Amino acid sequence: MTRKSEVLSPYYGEPRKFDSTFKGPIHNRSCTDVLCCVIFMLVIIGYIALGIVAWLHGDPRKVVYPTDSSGQFCGQKGTANEKKPILFYFNILKCANPAVLVNLQCPTTQMCISKCPDRFATYADMQIQYQLDGKHWEYYKQFCKPGFNNPRKAVAHVLRDEDCPSMIVPSRPFLQRCFPDFITKNGTLTIGNRTAFRDSPEKARTVTELKDAAKGLTNLLDSKDVGIKIVEDYARSWCWILIGLVIALVVSLIFILLLRFTARLLLWLVILSVIAMVAYGIWHCYRELSLLSDHPGADVAISDIGFQTDLHVYLQLRQTWLVFLISLGVIESFVVVTLIFLRNRVQIAIALLQEGSKAISYMMSSLFYPIVTFCLLAVCISYWAVTAVFLASSAEPVYKVMSSQPNCLYANRTCDPENFNSTNITQLCPGSQCTFAFYGGENIYHRYIFVLQLSNLLIFLWLVNFTVALGQCTIAGAFASFYWAQRKPADIPSCPVFSSFARALRYHTGSLAFGSLILAVVQFVRIILEYLEQRLKGVNNMVARFLLCCLKCCFWCLERFLRFMNRNAYIMIAIYGTNFCTSARDAFYLLMRNVVRVAVLDKVTDFLLFLGKFLIAGSMGILAFLFFTHKIPIIQEEVPVLNYYWIPLLTVILGSYLIAHGFFSVYGMCVDTLFLCFCEDLERHDGTSEKPFFMSPGLHSILGNPQYGPQKFKD
Repeated sequence: MTRKSEVLSPYYGEPRKFDSTFKGPIHNRSCTDVLCCVIFMLVIIGYIALGIVAWLHGDPRKVVYPTDSSGQFCGQKGTANEKKPILFYFNILKCANPAVLVNLQCPTTQMCISKCPDRFATYADMQIQYQLDGKHWEYYKQFCKPGFNNPRKAVAHVLRDEDCPSMIVPSRPFLQRCFPDFITKNGTLTIGNRTAFRDSPEKARTVTELKDAAKGLTNLLDSKDVGIKIVEDYARSWCWILIGLVIALVVSLIFILLLRFTARLLLWLVILSVIAMVAYGIWHCYRELSLLSDHPGADVAISDIGFQTDLHVYLQLRQTWLVFLISLGVIESFVVVTLIFLRNRVQIAIALLQEGSKAISYMMSSLFYPIVTFCLLAVCISYWAVTAVFLASSAEPVYKVMSSQPNCLYANRTCDPENFNSTNITQLCPGSQCTFAFYGGENIYHRYIFVLQLSNLLIFLWLVNFTVALGQCTIAGAFASFYWAQRKPADIPSCPVFSSFARALRYHTGSLAFGSLILAVVQFVRIILEYLEQRLKGVNNMVARFLLCCLKCCFWCLERFLRFMNRNAYIMIAIYGTNFCTSARDAFYLLMRNVVRVAVLDKVTDFLLFLGKFLIAGSMGILAFLFFTHKIPIIQEEVPVLNYYWIPLLTVILGSYLIAHGFFSVYGMCVDTLFLCFCEDLERHDGTSEKPFFMSPGLHSILGNPQYGPQKFKD
């Protein structure tokens, strides 16, 4: 009996011929995509050189420490400012100038001081009081330019030369900068028990003007307070967060082990548990919505109250529970409809996962390979972040003319602080000064820092995708060796995961780098498009925004397609040892010849695995919520006092999901590998004694049905 013909599309190539010597992943293989491998190695060497150059020129202190008008760091050890860690603005009212948005610097003299002023005073008042008591000048002098010691100098001349601030107000340090300390008394905004003051003899000011000048400060102060409280919450609850993540790790591992023996029962239990969990959520949201129907103030819109760090504020609004109710209703409907219309596909996917659990049981070390991927990704991310910071801080100080007069022709022009007073700019633009603006430079290195930052980003994306590709190829090679073992587990090679890792790294670095580069370029373009969209938000050019939206959609689809193709190409590389293009072509043709099987496998199995991750993360979230909100009577005394209970709660949920995703990603790669091996096995063999199948009878009964693939006719 020989196979006479196959009903196959002529556009998707021919199936592989029978090879009696084929026994699984080829061990005698050669290096593939050598040119790309060489380029990849050179890029890594260049990336290391870029990091060294950035390290030599960069100075992270420019990011950490504030800088005065002379470009000196406040609080820097070994300098005159060592004991002056706080930056003081002479006239913070000038910070309301639009030039702040352009140069990110306030057009007023800035100097380093040891502590912020704690009282209200003006230079004019100080001169009067100085006649009676010299202590007033001794206090005020510490906020004047170093070396200035002439309290009798005319006020107008002092303010013109900016020797001293026109006034000082009670302030408090924030991010090593002095900002006014606003206090509300009886509904009136005050500062230093005053509501009005003069910043010069002829200019009367109000506290409201001062508050408007520091308008962005109030948000920053709130952000700082929130940040401090978040750090405090992490410090108090880190051990409980760690315990929660360990529990998620143990639960995920137990879940994987149980799949080996009770896959069908366990997966149906997961499905029903998710449906029940979401149904309970819908009932709870409806109950809360009903209870708030007569509650005063519950009909306020979420947009009207803005961002609030206290989540209880949102939970008192009917709109919040309505949003939850609708969202959970959509999720419940989607899950139920999917199960109804794809119930047969779900049965097949469950059986596939059951077969995958058998493979994992023979090589449990594969479950811990995501730790290797995580460590490599951590190295890539850390190196990219450090290099980016050093590149951003490797520029030289640039000084510009700062003027509060809008008609100054020299405003925002570069200047030299050493000879600025000898120019005529001070005469044409009274009150202007040569102030440190930002860090930049005029040489070739400084002019191309932006290009180097883009290169840093592109190489980072390349390395991240290469790390993921290496993991996928390693796991695929290990499970392929399981599939093509005629006698399981006797014919499974020892240390299959390590052997597959060594093969991938030794022979196929170039192929993995090739596929990773293509994906990295697409991701890089998407990031550029996102940046352009942010820049065009204030532009009313509808055509440009429409084209940008279309491009974003196209590149998103392209990235998803490339991810799918690369994943299957790496499986073919792990099996046959061919180059990337050949593997991608063979994988594409093989999938197209089994397109119905792909539809059965790809999304339905992903859906089941997602339900498992959702159940684990959701269960840990419920447990963490009950714990941190003191709802568990047995251990109420052990619960730490927190500012925001949602900080550790979200951390536990996100961490649990990532842990479950790490385990289940191995499962997903296992199923994909077994599927491609099955398709290859079905085309190479016919189940006779001359061409026996390598697949298990269970797997053949799942996917061997003619309605799921090419029909075979025999004589």
